[in-house]
Amino acid sequence: MATFTTYIAWTLTVNHGVPYWPAALITLLVAFAGGIGIHQVAIRPVEGGSVLRAVVVTIGLLIALNGLTSWIWSGETRSMKSPFGSGTLRIGDVAIAWQDIGTIGVSLAVVGLLWALFQTTKLGLALRAAATSPAQARLVGVRVPWMLSLGWGLAAVLGAISGLLVAYPALDPNLMQALLIYAFAAAVLGGIDSPIGAVVGGLIVGVGLNLLSAYVDFVGTDLRLPAALVLILGVLLFKPAGLFGKQTVAKV
Repeated sequence: MATFTTYIAWTLTVNHGVPYWPAALITLLVAFAGGIGIHQVAIRPVEGGSVLRAVVVTIGLLIALNGLTSWIWSGETRSMKSPFGSGTLRIGDVAIAWQDIGTIGVSLAVVGLLWALFQTTKLGLALRAAATSPAQARLVGVRVPWMLSLGWGLAAVLGAISGLLVAYPALDPNLMQALLIYAFAAAVLGGIDSPIGAVVGGLIVGVGLNLLSAYVDFVGTDLRLPAALVLILGVLLFKPAGLFGKQTVAKV
């Protein structure tokens, strides 16, 4: 979904001359509607069964949307301008691209908004209740199916934001595949249920893998993705809850 919506933004900006930020807003609205539609059409019918069924459906959707993207826009690499400019900020001997600064700023802002939504609003509480305890949520009047659809819409918006941020300078149908591994490694390291953990884990994974590829010759850029997979395996084996996650103890 993220790659598909990013191509929509590319089409609006390049083919139709729409300024970047209005095009990004339109893209996020399309992603939100698409996420809700996917849940209602494809996910909701299999929610009552095995978790594996939902996983298979989502993997099928990923393959189908990537194939649809290649069919509509072809598989060639496109160029996309950075919304934050192509310059760099120098602090002493360190040069930081404005694109990276903007990406970090947007990511922190999104995490803050999500924290505020889930911790301080009734809507956020209803979303959490529908996801973790749907039966109990129904008893207190929460419309669980619509809350889950809204959650899918928000997830699609987050995916679209990540796609827009990483599409510079090159955009292709396989844009998000490696990023998903890195993001999962960051979430597992920080703790799946911890927003702060996701931020800290992302910084550790991003900086750590870049340093690893720069100072360990045999790793380079080619083995960064396998290194992320090794990190996921190691965390799941030795600290499944991650750095900031909460361990669940079941009494029998």
